[in-house]
Amino acid sequence: MHKGLFGRKIGMTQTFDSEGNKVAVTVLEVGPCPVVRVKTTNGKDGYDAIVIGFGARKPKHTTKPYGGQFKAAGIEPTLHLREMRVTANDVDGVEAGLVLDAAAFSVGQKVDVVARTKGRGFTGVIKRHNFHMPKASHGTHEVFRHGGSLGTRTTPGRVFLGKKMAGRYGFERVTAQNLTVTQVDVTQNLVVVRGSVPGPNGAVVWIQEAVRTVK
Repeated sequence: MHKGLFGRKIGMTQTFDSEGNKVAVTVLEVGPCPVVRVKTTNGKDGYDAIVIGFGARKPKHTTKPYGGQFKAAGIEPTLHLREMRVTANDVDGVEAGLVLDAAAFSVGQKVDVVARTKGRGFTGVIKRHNFHMPKASHGTHEVFRHGGSLGTRTTPGRVFLGKKMAGRYGFERVTAQNLTVTQVDVTQNLVVVRGSVPGPNGAVVWIQEAVRTVK
């Protein structure tokens, strides 16, 4: 797993590059992400990893096993937790209670942003799969936004898997790859990336180092 931090999508705006061209960017609020636990190869876990949290959770809504981890780290319970597999060098100097924020990113860095798209609920085939409506002329009777026939005749006598039909649309995990960091505001924990990020404003996202860099 590549190293990253939790964040929240603030929204989109526009800026100008060095050549004066207008560029669409997305503003992300990164962290603060406290370190809840540090796992080492020499410890009882047997591997190197860092567990970070994000968001606030009421203590009464936290289970006792997780509450013990937060208490040992000396931090308030968080709503989200994620474990990052790292190397032994990355663990050096990192202790429970350390807070990570936008300072972990730099201008010009390539990042991947993982988020969930906007949920649209249960939708029909026209909205979900971009089907066309039939002609609303003579002969069309009570069939306007239907999906048409679904299966075949006796052989094989069933609906094939993957058939485009009505169903839940949206709320899918999507990764926007190779987004360039254009601005970093450490005072407000803001990171501005070039391009769009999936999900609605205010959604929780995961910002990590780019898995593969494309020029």
